[in-house]
Amino acid sequence: MVQRQLLLTAVAALPLVSAAAIERYRNETGQDALETDEYSRRAWINQQDYQSSKASNSWTTCNANNTVVRKEWSALSKTQRKEYIAAVQCLGTLPPKTPLSAAPGVRRRYDDFVATHINQTFSVHNTGNFLGWHRYLTWAYETALRDECGYTGYQPYYNWPLWASDPAASPALDGSDTSMSGNGELGCTEQAGYGIPTNAQPNILIPHGAGGGCLKDGPFKDFGMNLGPVFSDLTCTPPNPIMDFANPQFGLGYNPRCLKRDISPWTSSQWTSDAQVKALLDCDGIFCFWANMQGGVPAFVDNFMGVHTAGHFTIGGDPGSDFVSSNGDPWFYLHHAQIDRVWWMWQNQKPAERTDALYGTITLADSPPSRNATLDDEMDLGYASDVRMTLGESMDTMAGPFCYRYE
Repeated sequence: MVQRQLLLTAVAALPLVSAAAIERYRNETGQDALETDEYSRRAWINQQDYQSSKASNSWTTCNANNTVVRKEWSALSKTQRKEYIAAVQCLGTLPPKTPLSAAPGVRRRYDDFVATHINQTFSVHNTGNFLGWHRYLTWAYETALRDECGYTGYQPYYNWPLWASDPAASPALDGSDTSMSGNGELGCTEQAGYGIPTNAQPNILIPHGAGGGCLKDGPFKDFGMNLGPVFSDLTCTPPNPIMDFANPQFGLGYNPRCLKRDISPWTSSQWTSDAQVKALLDCDGIFCFWANMQGGVPAFVDNFMGVHTAGHFTIGGDPGSDFVSSNGDPWFYLHHAQIDRVWWMWQNQKPAERTDALYGTITLADSPPSRNATLDDEMDLGYASDVRMTLGESMDTMAGPFCYRYE
């Protein structure tokens, strides 16, 4: 008990973001810290207790001494940010593993991950494996950055509440040479806004912001995009040349273009605030957490977007507004690392009850109707990764192939 209290005290003292970020948040809100960061500290303490009490050898292979730490972008030094940026750019220069016969638009290693996301979209969104599959994808992407491009760090995340009032002020989106690039040029001005879930049937209409066009600055200004879009909200973006849903190459045709963004504080301030994330973390059961993460059931009614969609529409644009090809923008992985972090925090408030908690079927919004997902369901990432795992193996960040936690 004494050792646990000492550990709790030590963890509570750890900074989760940069001092400058905290000072900005304090000046803006009058609060010294995010309420949700306390959940992160508790999660790490609880996860260690749980892991050490399990009747298995997992604690000997992954424990407090060797668990790697994923950090908020602002907590990385400028040198560390540049190293991550260089590794992502490296994936953009390596040859792909996906054959053109499977995905005609694939031109680089980075595209392997986009093609996989497109191929599996309708079985990994609003499904029982949504959280686990995206944890797996983000880990595989991190692994590729490290093993294939010499990156020595780990996947950073973007802590939405810290920047909810002004995302473009965050070090991740400020357009500097140590950012993931910033906003797009003013573009696509013929449309007044972006509809959620679709432009044709908008339950929520996001107003057009100051962007909408090609990225205007930062390291990914010329990174470009080759695949998709499929369901883009950005009407000025050319559709993919393969749009026959019955074609196995649906969305995978070659469609080279710039990355576009329209950063939206209107969206982030409403649905990615500290209060919104805290409400999600306070869900008592997996249905509440799973549903509210993705916009409720039914989705996007009563002016509720949920942090998942709101995080994507914090940048919007192309491919950010297309849930099918959204990982074509490297921003995706900072956002989904935060999705994973929030899930990790929720799981580890009560790890014995929640680590293996599942809800959902194996088809998007259970359409067509399908069986419930199970921990024994097998998952793969196509040509993006050679590692295969079951859904059950993705449930614990200190088990299976994983050994990481979050600040």
